Amino acid sequence: MNASEYPDAPTGKPLWLITLADLALLLVGFLVLLQATQHIGGAGLSKRDLANGIREGFGANDTEPAPMPVAAAGVLDFAAGSAILPTTPGALVAWAREAARDPRVMLTVTGSTDGTPADVDRVTGSRAVLAADRARTVAAALAAVAPSRVAIVTATKPGRRAAIVSVAFVGDPLRTTP
Repeated sequence: MNASEYPDAPTGKPLWLITLADLALLLVGFLVLLQATQHIGGAGLSKRDLANGIREGFGANDTEPAPMPVAAAGVLDFAAGSAILPTTPGALVAWAREAARDPRVMLTVTGSTDGTPADVDRVTGSRAVLAADRARTVAAALAAVAPSRVAIVTATKPGRRAAIVSVAFVGDPLRTTP
């Protein structure tokens, strides 16, 4: 094949120009956001308001992102259908006390069931109630550590007969404005 056999180039703008225009628009958008965050205080808006507006514009329903877990410990091997702690929670309480020394963290207790027919609440027959009871039992053991920074969650999918305690960074409580 020689050069005379190649098809003629289409008329119009070259492809690299379109890519360059996309890049320029992204850069302009970034600079507008950067400029907006510098002048946000004078307009009566906070950076959190700007972030929430952007999040809303992209269709995200959550106004605050969930805390990201950074460490976890667990109380495992509950008896089937039971929310009674299998062992004394001394080691778990000591671990949680050490983690909660930092005021920027939150403890989340997640209760779960294994999904078998025997691992349900005896009164209601509900897996969710048993998972919540397991989480509450562990949260009660942690109540003295950081009562205002303990959250209870129940697992939606069957997994283990457990209650997992995770530590998540939630930010600096000393700052009242973002």
